[in-house]
Amino acid sequence: MTEETTRRAARRRRRTTGIAVGLVGALAATMLGSAGATAAPVASAVGGADDAGLVAWYPLDAASTSGGTTANLAAGSTFGAATVNGAQATADGLTLDGTDDYVDLPDDILAGLTDATVSLDVLVATDQATPYFIYGLGNSSGSNGNGYLFTTGNAYRTSIATGNWSTEQTVTKGSNLTRGVWKTLTYTLSGTTATLYEDGVQVEQATNVTTDPGQIGAGATTANYVGRSLYSGDRYLKGQVRDFRLYDRAVTAAEAAELATETSTAAVDADAATLDLGVTSAVTADLVLPTAAAQGSLVTWSSSDPAVVSATGDVTRPAAGEDDATVTLTALLTRGAVARTVTFEVTVLAELDAAEAAQWDAEHVSIPNLDDVRGNITLPDEGVNGSSLTWVSGDTATISPTGEVTRPASGEQAVVVQLTVTASTDGETATHVYEATVLPLPAEADYEGYFFPYFEGESTPDGESVYFSVSDGNDPLDWIELNEGEPVLTSELGEKGLRDPFIIRSPEGDRFYLLATDLRIYGGNDFGNAQERGSLNLMIWESTDLVHWSDQRAVKVSSDYAGNTWAPEAFYDAQRGEYIVYWASALYPTTETDGRRISTSYQRMMYATTRDFVTFTEPQVWIDEKRGNGLGMIDSSIVEEDGTYYRFTKDEAYMIPRLERSTDLRSTDWELVAEKIGLGQPNPWGGTFTNGEGPTAFRSNTEEKWYLFMDQPSYHGGQGYMAFESTDLDSGDWTSVDAHLPTSPRHGTVLPITAAEQAAVLAAYGDEPPAPELALDVQVVPRCLAGKAYVAVRATNADEVPVDIALSTPYGAKSFADVAPGKNAYQSFAVRAPSAAAAGVTVTATGVVEGETVTSTEALDFGAVDCA
Repeated sequence: MTEETTRRAARRRRRTTGIAVGLVGALAATMLGSAGATAAPVASAVGGADDAGLVAWYPLDAASTSGGTTANLAAGSTFGAATVNGAQATADGLTLDGTDDYVDLPDDILAGLTDATVSLDVLVATDQATPYFIYGLGNSSGSNGNGYLFTTGNAYRTSIATGNWSTEQTVTKGSNLTRGVWKTLTYTLSGTTATLYEDGVQVEQATNVTTDPGQIGAGATTANYVGRSLYSGDRYLKGQVRDFRLYDRAVTAAEAAELATETSTAAVDADAATLDLGVTSAVTADLVLPTAAAQGSLVTWSSSDPAVVSATGDVTRPAAGEDDATVTLTALLTRGAVARTVTFEVTVLAELDAAEAAQWDAEHVSIPNLDDVRGNITLPDEGVNGSSLTWVSGDTATISPTGEVTRPASGEQAVVVQLTVTASTDGETATHVYEATVLPLPAEADYEGYFFPYFEGESTPDGESVYFSVSDGNDPLDWIELNEGEPVLTSELGEKGLRDPFIIRSPEGDRFYLLATDLRIYGGNDFGNAQERGSLNLMIWESTDLVHWSDQRAVKVSSDYAGNTWAPEAFYDAQRGEYIVYWASALYPTTETDGRRISTSYQRMMYATTRDFVTFTEPQVWIDEKRGNGLGMIDSSIVEEDGTYYRFTKDEAYMIPRLERSTDLRSTDWELVAEKIGLGQPNPWGGTFTNGEGPTAFRSNTEEKWYLFMDQPSYHGGQGYMAFESTDLDSGDWTSVDAHLPTSPRHGTVLPITAAEQAAVLAAYGDEPPAPELALDVQVVPRCLAGKAYVAVRATNADEVPVDIALSTPYGAKSFADVAPGKNAYQSFAVRAPSAAAAGVTVTATGVVEGETVTSTEALDFGAVDCA
């Protein structure tokens, strides 16, 4: 066992605060290694004790911080202790909290270096805030760096500078470091050539670096940190670090690969163990073959029979009557210089013959909410195996053969309708009967409040979630935050972030659909990347009461040529009996995402239609206007009045919404009503309204007016939603009004709701005020008098209103009317025996509080008494 192996073999957990870490000798290392602690993966042997090029080495693990020191194997090194500030030492490395944890390395660590290598292992937390340094070696001057060598993960790059950022000479991969997984990062400088390695593989090289590390501060450096930036305004590193090394030479490519062996081996082994294709014993459709694994391994595929299953997962089934085919798929997982293979046996079923295909298609039609039908349904016209499907309804007055639904009147019974499908293919047919339960319409009710789902932004880990607020009574300018201000809906799918929540009520009134953008910016993503290779899905929930929500589902609505699917909304097209769903997408000429640049595209508004928010038509372009500044249109929102639709859309030429109108929802030629809606209106945060997005408009429940909320995001210098009102949609005139909005609402929807719905969400998510109670001061005293037992009860009215008081005991009861505040009701009850067993007394008070009759009860026990 080498000395390096020995030092990394001893592991035990320890909380460290201000731990001094530095040189220990081989004897101490051997003692640590023989202590029988749990072994962890062994560090690379590159640059051992005999390598004169190793200037400093800090393993930064539990073993090396034990006793206050960490191993530094540089032969003859003069560098001693480093201080670990606040971080927790574990067998896997130091855990940094992203707030104030860091490692302070010795001063002057770069002195005399012309060539150098810096290498370490790092796991950047998924919610790491930016900007940040992984390490920074150099000096600070006030709030700025003043000569330094640093690495960051956004984008992954290393820079060396003689002053502040303007003097940086950089080598960069050009893309962000993957978060949530261990990575080995290595930077080498030899002459003027800087090389950047990730997991032991070169990712970039620059040949114009003229600054030597020893030039920084003329060799004097006093701000040498792991986990902390040299700029005071930057964020601390959140995650884990280990195995920090500094050399006075550039390691070779082979040595860089060796430095990454431990991390890469652990990652690729974990990925190989968890790679899964699901059930592959009866495949009938194309397979999704992952090209990347959770710990960052790249995955490439090969097939034993590409004619049946290709290396990209395309499946060609054997013809009907032929045998099923068995294919071996081999996955090659690579990370850095480490590779593993995993094989999967795939059985591809032969095509069904015509009769089998028809039978299967007839029996496997999926119709959402068939047991709870509240609106038009989608009756598919084609089966999975290509059969044509035709439908017959057993009650065409309730459900037509094309899925239009007429519900029973409110108060009537639900209706069960038999729907018979006939599947036909190549002259063969099969039938199957499905039962649909159609619920009666809800009772009509006025809207007496408003419901407001929104997200809070990208500056906190949970800001990109869905929050709920409800209006205080029927006032749309005064809001109550629900669920104690915590998210109600969070994402477990896609990018695991939710933005721009939109809610729509069905035309029948008793089903709600909530849509959201699948996007997470917090933690290192950026809006450029999100427009080039973001999500193509909508995130969808549904509810019948605004309290109980379905499971989250992701539905792909954009084509592979889109870069993003932003700010989805919907409107019910009564003329066609379906919803039109619309969103913003940047479109590209290829489905390949590598090389996309948003600067070559712009946002269009797209749309598709649906009846059930499960099955959607192919996307169509709705608004296609490239403005003079090369930008387009986003964030459309629609209201309707007297058969005319009014569409608010953010015009990115001005960064402020405009208003158009049309009598046809799907028209691509809407009439402009006004541009720059709200421009110049007084802003509650000072100045005037100059830009906004995410408009949500709604009709007042009580007056002949409309309200419009527009979002002023921080990246445009704003501070959240601003409220406007208008009495004439055709005028385009909107006046800002004061509003008491939730704490930090961003791009959401305001939905008018009934009093019952408002009460339901308040009961489920609100802070309901406690039911009023009457204040009583009750005393119960058992006592003896002339050898007889008595129970004395005194109830004092401690409230501010007169009350009626009733006293009840096992030995009798007594009532007192109109007991004034501060007065009492007193009665001594005779037991009529020399002793009384332990028992209870009940006191009830009734009074009127704020016009409401309130009854409060208090029960007390008394102990046994013996007067004999």
